[in-house]
Amino acid sequence: MVSTQSGRVILAGTPIGDKDSASPALRRAIEDAALVAAEDTRRFHDLLRRLGITTSARIVSYFEGNESERTPELVEALQSGTDVLVVTDAGMPLVSDPGYRLVQAALAVGVPVTAVPGPSAVLTALAVSGLATDRFCFEGFLPRKEGPRRRRLEELAHEPRTMVFFEAPHRLAEFLDDAAGALGADRPGAVCRELTKTHEEVVRLPLGELAEWAREHARGEVTVVIAGAPDDGAEDVDPVELVRVRIGQGEKLSAAVAEVAAATGTNRKQLYAAALADRDQTREEKP
Repeated sequence: MVSTQSGRVILAGTPIGDKDSASPALRRAIEDAALVAAEDTRRFHDLLRRLGITTSARIVSYFEGNESERTPELVEALQSGTDVLVVTDAGMPLVSDPGYRLVQAALAVGVPVTAVPGPSAVLTALAVSGLATDRFCFEGFLPRKEGPRRRRLEELAHEPRTMVFFEAPHRLAEFLDDAAGALGADRPGAVCRELTKTHEEVVRLPLGELAEWAREHARGEVTVVIAGAPDDGAEDVDPVELVRVRIGQGEKLSAAVAEVAAATGTNRKQLYAAALADRDQTREEKP
């Protein structure tokens, strides 16, 4: 049973880039907090500065390296009636970020857990990727070592849902090389970098082409979205026909080819040549 004197764990989503995405609820939670468990206290102070708010809360660090030893201290504070606001560097706590140990420990002693919903790189990247959003899975960071990473990607080769990954920019090209090898170089994907920030960029290409792009352009905070395995029983769609439809709607050939190639995993150069030949033949057949 929950004690009437216990505090609450409050999981607070923080901006993943643009400070203006901070909700009024987040601002209130920070201003009213008595104890803040921050993944990086320096970054939390920087967030306060960017938001133009102050707090009288006691601020302690809570990150992967000290979660185990810090958790009992926070649970003790919760049981004494103090709310604990959990914030990470960006996005929602627990999503490839600290917080899980505290939530489990709090629930074990009957302390309530609630959340201040906030921005999520996972859902933002999924929404802007141009890939299917009806069913998806989140894989987070895959193993850093090449062997385990490749094995995990091979296990996902037949995953039908759209997949979302986090990856460090300096490992992005290697990750995409491995993904192309395990899932197919023509599998559609999207690299979403610096989401909601000034230099936001979403690159939508087949995995093989994304790997080449990443060798020169990988930088910033990165989220990768990859299409699920195609349904072998589904009826094949002719990408040239899709381009023809887009051209008929007034879209330029080059733009139509780029969009269809990214969506279907077709080689862009080959599709352009085929679509160009199809357009020329269509013109010849007209009276």
